[in-house]
Amino acid sequence: MTALPMGVAPVVWYAKSLDERLALAKITAEVTHNSEEGIRGAQAVAAAIFLNRTGKPKADIKSYIEQTFGYNLNRTTDEIRPDYQFETACDKSVPESIICFLESDSFMDAVIRAISLGGDTDTMACIAGNIAAATKPVPKDIAAACYDKLPQELREILDRWNSSVECIGNSN
Repeated sequence: MTALPMGVAPVVWYAKSLDERLALAKITAEVTHNSEEGIRGAQAVAAAIFLNRTGKPKADIKSYIEQTFGYNLNRTTDEIRPDYQFETACDKSVPESIICFLESDSFMDAVIRAISLGGDTDTMACIAGNIAAATKPVPKDIAAACYDKLPQELREILDRWNSSVECIGNSN
């Protein structure tokens, strides 16, 4: 079993090209998900975030992920939901998380769809939400509630990160 690569999102905001993002995704995955499946999952998530962030249509994102990573994204959340069970394997959770994003029309819709599948809901919601957040705003009340729960030290780190992302955030 390989756990999900939900920690890969920051490299997408740091790196300057798709190739660099994929290389950094591999490095982040090797620390905790060091398998072909785990690396593929991290790279697929990084690519989906990048492609969404750079304005690619969902059909192009779907096609790229299917062709590059071999995931079947031709199912719907309604088709997945009835038989889906708790799964930590990347190949059985990353595609489902990406599908949740592909079907969504907002950040919250992506997160809710991921949670509705059951299973490893916190991780899947992180993946779908991170992809959606590249172009869809996180509701201010949700962001504020999360920020308020952070200890001061983590708030300072997040504030520094957000300042640096504004500077590098428009790099493709």
